[in-house]
Amino acid sequence: MSAFADKLKHELLELIPPTLYFFVVLHFAAAVQALMNRHDALTLPTSATITVAALVLGKSVLIAELLPFFNRYPTEPLIWNVGWKAMLYFTVALLLHYLERLIEFWHKATDFMAANEAMLAEITLSHFWAVQLLLAFFIVIYCVMSELARVIGRAELKAMFFGPLPGRRGA
Repeated sequence: MSAFADKLKHELLELIPPTLYFFVVLHFAAAVQALMNRHDALTLPTSATITVAALVLGKSVLIAELLPFFNRYPTEPLIWNVGWKAMLYFTVALLLHYLERLIEFWHKATDFMAANEAMLAEITLSHFWAVQLLLAFFIVIYCVMSELARVIGRAELKAMFFGPLPGRRGA
């Protein structure tokens, strides 16, 4: 295999865990939001949007991990990096959730300020914050697991959860 094909395979394998995690989590959050808004189910366009968002988030996580300021406390106890990364992810999630809602209203409004006023008048803030709290919880879980995988190693963490890989029993 060529170096390019090896690199592409490596990148795709690295993309799977965060993308799959955010795919499930975002569908869960959307289902909770639909229930809070008294909708029966998720629509196909909503699910498609979530799928694209999960792909974007999966790649964004990989890019963020390459930024020098992102892994700020690699030698400190894990809680430092977990807290730092969770705060960064939560800030971005809050901003994106706010903008997502704002864009829905911007299509009907004349300008940004009118859209913002209409959105704030119409949305239920307790629902908005409930979804944010849910996302914060899932972000912390993701950060804990990714830090554990960084320190312990992915293979070892996988073996801890799912048992030893075939051929490694008793090792």
